[in-house]
Amino acid sequence: MAMSDASSEAGAAVEVTAKDMPAPGTIFCPNPKMRLWNAHPRVYFDIGTTGEARCPYCGTRYRLKAGEALGAH
Repeated sequence: MAMSDASSEAGAAVEVTAKDMPAPGTIFCPNPKMRLWNAHPRVYFDIGTTGEARCPYCGTRYRLKAGEALGAH
């Protein structure tokens, strides 16, 4: 995944591109760059509508990269 390098600490921000999404506008946490020991149940977010989301488990913020077009991989 091309997600930016951000730690999984509470409040860490992860910039997301269309290529990072398993479906247009959708992202999941924990993301593949997070350490296994720090994993929690996988949750999905629709960032295509709002452009951002925050994980209720770890507090990681996911933000759609500026100028990113959804729907095309």
